[in-house]
Amino acid sequence: MEGEENSGPPSSGVFADCSLAFWTLCSVILPVAITLWCSFQRSRRQVLRRDIFRKSKHDWHYTDLFGQPTYCCVCAQHILQGAFCNCCGLRVDEGCLKKADHHFLCKEIMMRSDGEPHTSMAHHWIRGNVPLCSNCVVCKQQCGTQPKLCDYRCVWCQHTVHDDCMQSSLKSEKCRFGEFRNLIIPPYYLSTISQIRKDKRTDYGKLASSYGKHWTPIIILANTRSGNNMGETLLGELKILLNPVQVFDLSKISPAKALQLCTLLPYNSARVLVCGGDGTVGWVLDAIDEMKIKGQERYIPQVAILPLGTGNDLSNTLAWGAGYAGEVPVEQILRNVMEADGIKLDRWKVQVTNKGYYNLRKQKVFTMNNYFSIGPDALMALNFHAHREKTPSLFSSRIINKAVYFFYGTKDCLVQECKDLNKKIELELDGERIDLPNLEGIIVLNIGYWGGGCRLWEGMGDEPYPLARYDDGLLEVAGVYGSFHCAQIQVKLANPVRLGQAHTVRLILKNSKMPMQVDGEPWAQGPCTVTITHKTHALMLYHSGEQTDDDASSMSEQEHTREQMDEDI
Repeated sequence: MEGEENSGPPSSGVFADCSLAFWTLCSVILPVAITLWCSFQRSRRQVLRRDIFRKSKHDWHYTDLFGQPTYCCVCAQHILQGAFCNCCGLRVDEGCLKKADHHFLCKEIMMRSDGEPHTSMAHHWIRGNVPLCSNCVVCKQQCGTQPKLCDYRCVWCQHTVHDDCMQSSLKSEKCRFGEFRNLIIPPYYLSTISQIRKDKRTDYGKLASSYGKHWTPIIILANTRSGNNMGETLLGELKILLNPVQVFDLSKISPAKALQLCTLLPYNSARVLVCGGDGTVGWVLDAIDEMKIKGQERYIPQVAILPLGTGNDLSNTLAWGAGYAGEVPVEQILRNVMEADGIKLDRWKVQVTNKGYYNLRKQKVFTMNNYFSIGPDALMALNFHAHREKTPSLFSSRIINKAVYFFYGTKDCLVQECKDLNKKIELELDGERIDLPNLEGIIVLNIGYWGGGCRLWEGMGDEPYPLARYDDGLLEVAGVYGSFHCAQIQVKLANPVRLGQAHTVRLILKNSKMPMQVDGEPWAQGPCTVTITHKTHALMLYHSGEQTDDDASSMSEQEHTREQMDEDI
């Protein structure tokens, strides 16, 4: 009896252990299985989505969260995530993506033409998700106020209309391309040009005259890797407002290829908006110089700048601002380009001849738009670039970039790696030897701004000085005593050492190795001769609509100085 009574508990204990092990195993395996299944389904959806994106005529992009209340254009349901087209603005849920791709047409960059000039085309209406604060073209009341898929927007002229105001006559009405008609290349224009070329005709003047004398089509060249990485967002917004064929991503196509679109436009009519830093602007201007070499001078465009880089000194000089962070609507940027005035910018040839044996000298040739320098600021740029090449992911913000520059500038104040520069270098201005004080750096300026927004040549503005211009064929040459002196000039607590103005500048580095830079592109240079001569002019656009306090004070100071000089004479 006692043996039978003692045989029960061990079997129940084994059962309890097995049950515990089973449920423990389930609690571990089940979440892992669900995670693997979800991951598989997500990967499957991504593959299907990419396949649709690849075959589609829409410029689809996927987002995990829309920035404003959004409704699917197919099922009309409210959605938080889904796909959107960067060209026509269509927004759909992921489950409706395939249906939307087949049902809705995107913007056509070209259309059939009968060879005759046209000045209009039918509206291309899309329902729902109209821009905030847009008004109906019929009743002038606000559109998109109801929490559902409602109202219409034309993808070309951007006009909006209520559902109740949409009439059959409005659906068949011709589209005039709205506010930016003078910047848009109409879809039928390129078709007509293609027909003209087949007929072996090259006179586009008659065709262009039908679009009006104020038609100045714009080409957008955006560097999505510049500065604060706003290029992707700008590309989408500009494709919606313009013909997508006018908008280029410079990470996918070179400026030289993109600018060939100018050859399909009337002579001297095109304008280019470069979205990027000073380096991107120099890249585009080099491509324009190549057009001159190819004999395409008549198609040379005028260049405006949307500053996305770190320094943006050329943009500052031409009054386009020190940096863009989305504070100005894209529509206002296009208005500024339309109203901008044309000017000429001097471009300079920088020739670096290394000292070699038996007169065998290797030459480096650069094109300068902003400035050339040797000394502490070039050293900061060199250290910055070396750091960015090692860890490029850290340099995605303009503030971080400037903080790194500040760190290296502070370091040089203590180390003084460029001291006794005057003993290592000789300077000639228009063939005349210049006696140098005890300097650490020499800066050769073509434009008014330097070092991310500092007016170096003017300094504190308390001394008479010759006017500095970007189109007078003269270079301004200044010296600095070190990194701390540069910082003082930045905050207008000191003046630079003004060494003079010249048409030709020659520097001879006699010994040792020194940091140099041209327009923010630095390198370490051994003994050499640097010769800077005038190369050509670039056609730029000056934003005359706004003027900063520094610009206004500079102009008044320059006028006062000019009056004093006239009185002395």
